[in-house]
Amino acid sequence: MAQKMTDEEWRAFVSQGTRTAKLSTVRSDGSPHVTPIWFVLDGDDLVFNTGKSSVKGRNLARDGRVALCVDEDRPPYDFVVLRGRAVVSEDLDELRHWAGRIGARYMGEERAEEFGARNGVPGELLVRVTIDKVLAEKGVAD
Repeated sequence: MAQKMTDEEWRAFVSQGTRTAKLSTVRSDGSPHVTPIWFVLDGDDLVFNTGKSSVKGRNLARDGRVALCVDEDRPPYDFVVLRGRAVVSEDLDELRHWAGRIGARYMGEERAEEFGARNGVPGELLVRVTIDKVLAEKGVAD
């Protein structure tokens, strides 16, 4: 039987290794758009970057409501769903810093600077999601 994760458990779970999140944003017609993202936690915020002209970038600039799901696809099947509001920024120093931190998580510390330089450029957005609601369960198949 599934059990709720503690605050410490869900934060560790979403930050483990290279798990991606599936991000849901709101299209202009109200329908959902879902896409995988790389991210890092920063305190009570979730941080990622995306292209300003991408579907998610345009959606977030118009409507900051988001939901994200991070899951384990093997038994006993744990998952975390986060809901919140996103704020976008085009500050290049911030963007370069966080793009580097995200690159380090997913591609290794030795490539952090490379990813910061690649993704910390005009046309990219830094997205900071303030987490409002958490649903986190472990051992769903137990």
